[in-house]
Amino acid sequence: MSVTSRTIWIINQYASSPSTGYAGRHYYLARELVAQGHRVYVVAASFTHLLRKAPETTGDITLEKAEGFHMVWLRMPHYPDAHSKKRAANWFRFAWKLLKLPRVIPEVPDVVLYSSPGLVGFLGAQRLAKRFRVPLIFEVRDIWPLTLMQVGGYSRHHPFMRFLQWIEDRAYRDSDRVISNLKNAVEHMQARGMEPGKFAWVPNGFSMAEVSSPRPLSEEVSRRLPRDKFVVGYTGTLGAANALHVFLEAASRLRQHEDVAFVLVGGGKEKPELLAQAKTQGLNNVTFIEPIPKAQIQSMLQRFDVCFIGLTNDPLFQFGVSPNKLFDYMVAGRPIIYSIGSGNYRPVDDAKCGVTVAAEDPEAISEAVLQLHNVPKEDLDMMGENGRNYAFRNHEYGALAGRLSMVIEEAINEETV
Repeated sequence: MSVTSRTIWIINQYASSPSTGYAGRHYYLARELVAQGHRVYVVAASFTHLLRKAPETTGDITLEKAEGFHMVWLRMPHYPDAHSKKRAANWFRFAWKLLKLPRVIPEVPDVVLYSSPGLVGFLGAQRLAKRFRVPLIFEVRDIWPLTLMQVGGYSRHHPFMRFLQWIEDRAYRDSDRVISNLKNAVEHMQARGMEPGKFAWVPNGFSMAEVSSPRPLSEEVSRRLPRDKFVVGYTGTLGAANALHVFLEAASRLRQHEDVAFVLVGGGKEKPELLAQAKTQGLNNVTFIEPIPKAQIQSMLQRFDVCFIGLTNDPLFQFGVSPNKLFDYMVAGRPIIYSIGSGNYRPVDDAKCGVTVAAEDPEAISEAVLQLHNVPKEDLDMMGENGRNYAFRNHEYGALAGRLSMVIEEAINEETV
């Protein structure tokens, strides 16, 4: 089936590229949309607390050629950390600078897609869509201001929370389509006034290019990994939300099982506390590995017998989750222990690729480890193959870009009727 070529502006203040941070959701989607015949511009801030390295900018707005598409960097001032008031000030600067894009981007959009969590920029994106008389798609990757209120402790009566709530409600009401990587978010959106027919689920996924030719582990890292053990591993950020202190509690419960080992690969703010916990509890069955390049992740996962993924028992996760590492695990063909309270979104059960347990429950995690430890290898391999097949059917970024392209085409066709 032939695809109508469209010019797509994707606006995400926190987007990044391989040279600035990592190739995230919109980088992969843009690359695949181009492969399907579209022209794509990904608009992002030149500085956020999530970037490892700032892009080189030559003015207020810089176009950088990427893999078939353009990154468009809006110059932003630095701020010290995620909780800085200067970060909030950048939301307004970013929204204002969006209005300058028509002077710099040479191609008029057929559609404008604005992605959260930052909500203030939506107002600038909406102005652009009205200027060009094209559909506006609102993407929700983190539900604000609900997250700020439930996690940050802000009152819903706080003036700024009320302002953000006004923007969120406006986005659901005025956007032509609303998409999210959170499958159950539609329930919240409808409660805030969105027409249910606007919603489409476009989850996160994996890049075929990255997983098809992984780089080998360094000899130093390879030597540090346990041998002749049943290895339960985790890769990714060692952050508070990942509930890895519970993972270590499960390791503590299984110390008497000398053939079971636990590996954590990555860095993050919680790492010092996790190292201290392991030392205090004498967890000789736990190995910490420094962060490795993303291109080596699949090689690392091949050294695990089981992969672990967990999150804190936060009510926000009932709306669904879409962690990239889950799909990396699936593609690796490894059984998964899934310790996340994500409501009726139960991907590991759906894929029949592991065990789902309650969030933040060390006893349930340790029991799941023993359950899988006692499963014959051929059955473990079957679980892994189930996950791999599920990921290729549902989470490869080429297919996800096709899904997004259909949403875009529907919005454009309705706009022209």
